[in-house]
Amino acid sequence: MTLPKRKLGSQGLEVSAIGLGCMGMSQSYGPADETESIATLHRSIELGCTFFDTAEVYGPLINEELLGRAFKGRRGEVTIATKFGFRMVDGKMVGVETDSHPDNIRRAVEGSLKRLQTDHIDLIYQHRVDPTVPIEDVAGTVRELVREGKVKYFGLSEAGIANIRRAHAVHPVSALQSEYSLWERNLEGEIIPVLRELGIGLVPFSPLGRGFLTGEVKRAEDYPETDYRHRDPRYQGENYEINVQAAQTVRDMAAEKGAKPGQIALAWLMHKGPDVVPIPGTKRRKYLEENVAAAAIKFDEVDMRVLDDALPPGVASGERYPERMMETIDR
Repeated sequence: MTLPKRKLGSQGLEVSAIGLGCMGMSQSYGPADETESIATLHRSIELGCTFFDTAEVYGPLINEELLGRAFKGRRGEVTIATKFGFRMVDGKMVGVETDSHPDNIRRAVEGSLKRLQTDHIDLIYQHRVDPTVPIEDVAGTVRELVREGKVKYFGLSEAGIANIRRAHAVHPVSALQSEYSLWERNLEGEIIPVLRELGIGLVPFSPLGRGFLTGEVKRAEDYPETDYRHRDPRYQGENYEINVQAAQTVRDMAAEKGAKPGQIALAWLMHKGPDVVPIPGTKRRKYLEENVAAAAIKFDEVDMRVLDDALPPGVASGERYPERMMETIDR
């Protein structure tokens, strides 16, 4: 199958209905395998999954370089989103310190263009809101980059409603990227209504509930210390038990429909509206193909209600990040 297109925002950005999160190809989830990662990126294009998500800090830097190598000679076939906004020194993150001063935005964009081997970025996100820099200055800098042709569209990540409104008033925001899934529904009360009021698309990351919605997870201690899940509060102790049990309805519906649990989770998101484009991450062709196939799953109102009721907001046990990272979320 070839994926249909969806629009993000009202400025003209059109992307595949499912994207590919590329972070795990370079960090956080086990050893890297460049050969398989590049094969996965090429297979993604074949399947019509042409919306790719990366960031300066993934690796750091090496994830963008990987995409640059993979898409050499094929730039016109793909839509690339990347991000700025963390403080970098000598190519490394400084803890989780943010830096969205205009000069750092320009430094980050120039570096991303070079690593991606391109003359423009399709969608640039502010990775996290920087409380020391007025969002108007951030949006104004991106507006200048758009006028210069280095950036096409502007996005925010994990921003709250006040900053979304203020940024959008300076330069149109085409997309908000935030964690959203059957598992993590913190956007439904206030954020999603504001996005729809302003005509901003939603790009959910971790749409498979950090793995819990796939039915294939282990306890934190069963992952190596280099794996992010080793430190994820939701994989630890009693939280793990509660979270595995909470996802049982997804596994049950998957069995009923002859699908994978992760496909049910992605289909639920896609049925939430035509302005929602999930970006499940994987570094293997097998899982990419499973994820893309979720676009063919049909739900009726009863299916959606069953899932909504089974995993209401707040059902997941434990914070979704360690404390210091939680502090970077603009809520």
